[in-house]
Amino acid sequence: MNLVKLDAIDSTNDYLKDLVRTMFIENYTVVTAEHQTNGKGQRGSTWASEKGKNLIISMLVRDFTTTGTAMFDLNIVVSLAVLQALDSLDIPKLSIKWPNDIMSDDKKIGGILIENSFKSDNTVESIVGIGINVNQIEFENLPQASSLAVIAKSTFDKELVLEKIVNAIQDHIKSWSRNAAQLQKTYTNLLFKKGEMMVFQASDSSFFNGTIVGITSAGRLVLENDKGTLLDFDIKEVRMIF
Repeated sequence: MNLVKLDAIDSTNDYLKDLVRTMFIENYTVVTAEHQTNGKGQRGSTWASEKGKNLIISMLVRDFTTTGTAMFDLNIVVSLAVLQALDSLDIPKLSIKWPNDIMSDDKKIGGILIENSFKSDNTVESIVGIGINVNQIEFENLPQASSLAVIAKSTFDKELVLEKIVNAIQDHIKSWSRNAAQLQKTYTNLLFKKGEMMVFQASDSSFFNGTIVGITSAGRLVLENDKGTLLDFDIKEVRMIF
């Protein structure tokens, strides 16, 4: 593993993007930090992490896909790889809250943010950002957050968790071409609250009842509303209330 370890940085994703812009970086290069001051999440949110307690990863993935319509495939690969790694550590009741929050039961223990750069030669460079709450115990004003340590009632070796996640990502990428259909099905089956009637909030702030059915090939969430109508949404168009 080509690994760059940092003490503190504003964002490991931004740091790795800067490296890629200024020099040749090996595929699957990983940047980690003990603390980041401007970690990013989905919907423009920030990712808060107690210094030294959690796993903050950014990984370069080059040329996984050359088509913009298949960009969500990398989300599937990374999400399933993280779940496999955590399952090997006996973390229970794992699921993926669409599009890529990592859940244990009804608690969020991690998140993924993938940023893609499209090149003139049709290649794609992706920066895969992953945050896993590992040994943090307190989550002030975050009632839906938890960590591996809280759930398992034990502390974890962050280096071991990192190694398991990185190896699982590379293995899933290598197997994608022959196992894509099965991995897509597995991702759908592991969606948080799939098949349960839940309350959702649309982008116009209205609320409606719906059941998660699956995702489209482009990664849009497919819901069936309480009238039996199938609807699909992009990430900024709907939010689950739970």
